[in-house]
Amino acid sequence: MLKQILSKLPRKSQKSDSLDSAGLDSGNHTSNSSNGVQCTNIGNSITSRLSVVKRVSSAVFPASIMAGVEAVEPNLSFKDVSNPQKQNLFISKLNLCCEVSDFSDPEKASSEQDLKRQTLIELVDFVSSGSAKFNEPAVAAMCKMCAVNLFRVFPPKYRSNTSSGEAEDDEPMFDPAWSNLQLVYDLLLRFVSYSSLDAKVAKKHVDHSFILKLLDLFESEDPRERDCLKTILHRIYGKFMVHRPFVRKAVSNIIYRFVFETERHNGIAELLEIFGSIISGFAIPLKEEHKMFLCRALIPLHKPKSIGVYHQQLTYCVVQFVDKDQKLANNVIKGLLKYWPITNSQKELMFISELEEILEMINMVEFQKIMVPVFRRIACCLNSSHYQVAERAHLLWNNEHILNLITHNRHVIFPLIYPSLERNSQNHWNQAVLNLTQNIRKMFCEMDEELLLACQHKLEEENSQLIEAAEKRKLAWERLETTAAAFKPAATNNVPPVKPATLPVAC
Repeated sequence: MLKQILSKLPRKSQKSDSLDSAGLDSGNHTSNSSNGVQCTNIGNSITSRLSVVKRVSSAVFPASIMAGVEAVEPNLSFKDVSNPQKQNLFISKLNLCCEVSDFSDPEKASSEQDLKRQTLIELVDFVSSGSAKFNEPAVAAMCKMCAVNLFRVFPPKYRSNTSSGEAEDDEPMFDPAWSNLQLVYDLLLRFVSYSSLDAKVAKKHVDHSFILKLLDLFESEDPRERDCLKTILHRIYGKFMVHRPFVRKAVSNIIYRFVFETERHNGIAELLEIFGSIISGFAIPLKEEHKMFLCRALIPLHKPKSIGVYHQQLTYCVVQFVDKDQKLANNVIKGLLKYWPITNSQKELMFISELEEILEMINMVEFQKIMVPVFRRIACCLNSSHYQVAERAHLLWNNEHILNLITHNRHVIFPLIYPSLERNSQNHWNQAVLNLTQNIRKMFCEMDEELLLACQHKLEEENSQLIEAAEKRKLAWERLETTAAAFKPAATNNVPPVKPATLPVAC
């Protein structure tokens, strides 16, 4: 009876019930079906409104940063806020610097650019003081700011094909935005070098994609930028051990593309400088992966014409490998001989210098494996008409270790070298080369005079045989010419003219 009376009383609207149930008793599932549908619709509308608010806020503060972070006015100074708020102010300033400025017009220096530069200076000073705490929101904000400001696509190169990459005589091109880029790089370097940075937290944001984009920046034409990148990548390699195999593989891919496809890259020297330090830290015995890097990446780097830009760093890497495992010297020297230049004298000088450094490090056993092809090539260099190449080849005998190797294997090396020395003494145009040749001959005579006389006698026999062979060829050609001259008139008189053959054509 009471229920019937109550049912006749006016009730609240269903919309109000649904809002109350959604706001106060969201866990109550005993409502009727119509109320359930209305709660769902209103819940969806509230969710959509919240998502709009979330998207707007993420334009300034990313979602990962917003969690538990109180927004602070970024224009405030770190001195004007309390210590608990400094971390939030740090993140606010990082997000303020995500605005990219246009520096293409030097006369268009706006107040926004000055504000950004001043903010970057404050951030660098704050991190340098050691007051920053790189928790996950701060790491995310730092990586986002660096990505927005640094990661960009460079314009295509319009240099000629002959000057592959950045040749030695090319003037470097400087980025007009370097004043701001330098501060961002300085901040990134201090970030990855921060002593209290937790690599496990940071690796979520300094990930493979971040490293690949960082490696792409080595294409920059500005040498100052590449120098900063070199230091930063080396610190990342040392800090994040989990990324080391990926970094090695990514750099290998850059070298493969440079050697076998484009022969154009501005940062090969800097990448090799990083790897020189990395290779020196390889454990012994070397892993197969590291040996493959030597054979597939470093040795083919001797092929491009622009080797002069990075040869010093390349030589250091190769020497580090040979120092770790002398058995690798055989592969290295064979690679040098494979890519040995024929018409490029400056490149040939580099190869001789690198060959000397490698020979200086190897023992007698490894030397005996490759001494024959090596000294055949050196013999050609001794006879080079380019006096610098010939001089550099002669100066190998001034190296005590190499001279000791030659002395112990003189019965093999003397016969290979002596003909070149003899040709130099008779035909070479440069007086300095002639003097060096005479010095080496005296050195050989003091080592083993009998062997030197034997080589001289053998050379005289070979020369006489060559003269006899040349005389025989000359006589043979004369007989052929005489026979041809006598046969030609007779052939002209006796052979009837040939009539063209007629063939029946079947229709």
